Amino acid sequence: MIKLERTSVMNLENAMRGARNPMNSWERSDSGYDEDGSYVLGPNDLGLAMRLRKAGSDHRKFIRQIFVSVDITAPLYWWKEYDTYKVATVANSTSTMHKIHSKPFELDDFSHDHLTRDGLDIMRDMVAKLEEIRLRYVAGKRKEDWYDLIQLLPSSYNQMRTCTLNYETLVNIYYARRNHKLEEWHEFCRWIESLPYASEIIIGEEKQEA
Repeated sequence: MIKLERTSVMNLENAMRGARNPMNSWERSDSGYDEDGSYVLGPNDLGLAMRLRKAGSDHRKFIRQIFVSVDITAPLYWWKEYDTYKVATVANSTSTMHKIHSKPFELDDFSHDHLTRDGLDIMRDMVAKLEEIRLRYVAGKRKEDWYDLIQLLPSSYNQMRTCTLNYETLVNIYYARRNHKLEEWHEFCRWIESLPYASEIIIGEEKQEA
């Protein structure tokens, strides 16, 4: 299970201006804001962006300045893989250490969408046991009960983080993870595909003329 919410794409205007700096070609820029306040690339700027994208990472430095912020809720086993991407990423997470005991455990606190019937029964038993330990900790504040919560917590536990990335990082993630075994990565890649100018700037595909 993965949820991607409250997506914001920022700094496209400044990034495109920077893309024209090497050739001092600012007068050829034809982008602007539409009536909804979105920055829309004109044919000249979009063509330049696509050429630089295809020329490789040394030439497409401007996409490192296109920033994306998103709230991601995903299981700990997915975050363990996401955390391999340390360059140009920032994340603030909900605190497991400080807040694990602050609400009752429920089945939907865990990713269980691919469990078999037997697996789901085991998960329900685990959730019930964790809730029993949580109540014991809340009542007595014994550190050994807190440790039981932390060390027994399954990797399917869902955590929310507010993440900031850039388009270059998303290029790397997309091509490294689009054929991954985990469905969460497929969903993440579909989210990447939905971003502004993703097909041209992140994925590197040209739109076919109708």
